[in-house]
Amino acid sequence: MTPYEQQDSEAGSEAEELRQPLNEYITAVNDLLSAELETTLPAGWQVPERLREAMKYSLDAGGKRLRPLLVLAACEAAGGEREAAVPVAAAIEMVHTYSLIHDDLPAMDNDDYRRGKLTNHKVFGDAAAILAGDALLTHAFYSVVQASRRYGVSADSALSIVEDLAEMAGPRGMVGGQIADMDGEQGLTDLAQLQYIHLHKTGDLIIFSLLAGGRIAGAGQQQLEALREFGTAIGLAFQIQDDILDLVGDEGKLGKKTGSDIKQQKVTYPYFIGLEASREEVRRLTDNARTAVLKGGFADSRRLLEIADYLMKRDH
Repeated sequence: MTPYEQQDSEAGSEAEELRQPLNEYITAVNDLLSAELETTLPAGWQVPERLREAMKYSLDAGGKRLRPLLVLAACEAAGGEREAAVPVAAAIEMVHTYSLIHDDLPAMDNDDYRRGKLTNHKVFGDAAAILAGDALLTHAFYSVVQASRRYGVSADSALSIVEDLAEMAGPRGMVGGQIADMDGEQGLTDLAQLQYIHLHKTGDLIIFSLLAGGRIAGAGQQQLEALREFGTAIGLAFQIQDDILDLVGDEGKLGKKTGSDIKQQKVTYPYFIGLEASREEVRRLTDNARTAVLKGGFADSRRLLEIADYLMKRDH
């Protein structure tokens, strides 16, 4: 019996009966997030309607909303209140959405569809799409502060979350990973370069989400380090799984064309180590993530463990 299975067994059947299934938990988180995003621009603000519509168009596109899910799950694992984490969950969804809007632009990936819908620039034009992305990124920091204003999250915790977001979404983090990805289209020569891209373009916002949830709950240093290790492992596993699905995924479930990496001549994990070895790497990283959580000393780590397993088995 693995430590993960042992922990579940020791939890007791009565607790399991009362526990919300993961799919229902995800739906509940999405409902909270949608309500928050619907009112994230204060009613008294004068925002040009075209900009408001362009922001809302991509925010409403759905998707997995993994990063907000991780904010809430990490907060609850460390004993925090779900509602206090919602403004920060909204903030990371805004940052992620802005990055997708810009990724889809003709100067970058030049995609026509995202999540089964026309990409933002195809609907609103390049200039409006750029500005919608800029607005979402900027407004994310306003949303983080609301966790303190509305729910009493300490100013020190809010400051650390803002600092983390600036670091992990910026030149050292996601943006650095994005330009490395663009440069990589000219030809990657080793796996370490690809791992750098995955760890920063995708992984850093996942790590941020977990650390933010922990900070909202007042997590200690041991728990924060465990969340960082967990996020590093599942972030890389998540992107490798994306590489795999781009080769063998169902376009109907993915909401976009498969084979885009080949079309754009991008080098991926399956290219370097093969399809089956890539699948094994996803399994290994997921096991590492579970181990990190189990040694973190959380009040209840089962939800994070469920999410790790869910991500490993996802097909879209």
